[in-house]
Amino acid sequence: MPRVVSLFLPGWPIDRLRRALGAEVPPPDSRLVLVGREGTRRVVTAVSRPAEQAGLRVGMPLTKAHALLPDILTLPADPAADATALERLSLWALQHYAPIVAPDPPDGLVIDTTGADHLHGGEALMLSGLVNRLGASGITARAAVADTWGAAFAAARFLADPVRVIPAGRAVESVSPLPIRGLRIPPDIVAGLHVLGFSTIGDLLAVPRAPLVLRFGPILGRRLDQIDGVVREPVDPLRDPERIVARKGFGEPIGAPDTIARYTTALVHDLCQALEKRGLGARRLDLIFHRVDNSLQAIRVGTARPVRDEKRLARLLCDRIETIEPGFGIEVMELSATLAEPLVLQQAATSLIEAAPADIAGLVDVIANRIGASRLYRIAPVESDVPERSFQRVAPLAPDAGATWQGQWPRPSRLLARPEPIEVMALLPDHPPASFTWRGVRRLVKRADGPERVFGEWWKRDGERAAVRDYFQVEDAVGERFWLFRSGDEVQAARGLGRWFLHGIFA
Repeated sequence: MPRVVSLFLPGWPIDRLRRALGAEVPPPDSRLVLVGREGTRRVVTAVSRPAEQAGLRVGMPLTKAHALLPDILTLPADPAADATALERLSLWALQHYAPIVAPDPPDGLVIDTTGADHLHGGEALMLSGLVNRLGASGITARAAVADTWGAAFAAARFLADPVRVIPAGRAVESVSPLPIRGLRIPPDIVAGLHVLGFSTIGDLLAVPRAPLVLRFGPILGRRLDQIDGVVREPVDPLRDPERIVARKGFGEPIGAPDTIARYTTALVHDLCQALEKRGLGARRLDLIFHRVDNSLQAIRVGTARPVRDEKRLARLLCDRIETIEPGFGIEVMELSATLAEPLVLQQAATSLIEAAPADIAGLVDVIANRIGASRLYRIAPVESDVPERSFQRVAPLAPDAGATWQGQWPRPSRLLARPEPIEVMALLPDHPPASFTWRGVRRLVKRADGPERVFGEWWKRDGERAAVRDYFQVEDAVGERFWLFRSGDEVQAARGLGRWFLHGIFA
């Protein structure tokens, strides 16, 4: 089942202009409009949020806008620059999210994420990551994913807040209550449907199609059929002119997995030769299958480091062939290095000099392409006295910075995500607990060591200037060992309330 993402950029022309102008841009709370021409008239082509709240609308004559708000700021619209920037944004999405991406002018993108969402932790995490990354760059965005482009388009504009995942098979049900403006039909048809009393997509789906098509033309019926997938709407992918591509066409369509695997291996060989000529290694590969029904299927794989090993790349791609539905046959296979980086060759160690270090890069790539690279990481030390801040997640093959955990006190093998409160019986002020109750189970303490005092990082947060914890290692009657701490020292109230918490478990 295909899955399509529609990315909606509600403030795209103004967001693009703000990024282009930099420090010279008007403040975000200004009533800013972009002005273009329709024939001899000057009309508003985009409005900022404050201007929209004040009553200005896209398509309004500039004279009327000035009459409503004499103090508005106006800048000339530049549709060509908007289209160029939208294409650059599409290339960015192509490199980072999915192999099939296309601009959806004037204010959106369409992304076929079939077979690629698992690399980002699933559809919900992929959408939220996409929207957040754009927001950090000053671009307001909303995104939705559905079975069809039409359903995703309507959901992104009228349901996403800021993201929405439409479950498979529920596209029509989800978009039926939405306004008919979500159908991607011309404004004059929308106005005509409103005159007839239609307000939602569901209203149109509930009536016979022939009278509507007779009055408004075939586009209305086609858009309704595209929402539920009766009529296919393939995405014409944007192609990076600088990418390295290997392509194979077939006189007779192919469909057998063994045949696909054989030609995949041949394409990898051709691509690696092209990469070698440029001194590059592949970080991300896209294998696109052009089916005879004019639809596309795609496989995306990534590597932790630049790679030009034919066997390794072919294995990663062939492991994903089972996700491809050849339909009535595949007539073209196209393999491209969507992301490539310089590859520096190193001489391998020999047994006469030294033992070759273990290389787990291949294993990392296999696991990352099965479960998603975002779920694969390792723990690295961070210089911090506060236990929950003394580590960070890094990429599996990130270089070793040489840092290590300091201190003579042992640390538990399992640190809880958050310290959990416990009930404790203990002598004050510095004695370890005699017993404690955690998750409803009371445990008697047979052995204990401590306290180890940990102070807050006052140089980072003023609120931690007086914070203090006293940690104890305790062992209960059955031999299980825990890491407990008391907040504060029971002497100065500013240092804590004297509450007890369980923070870790020893192996």
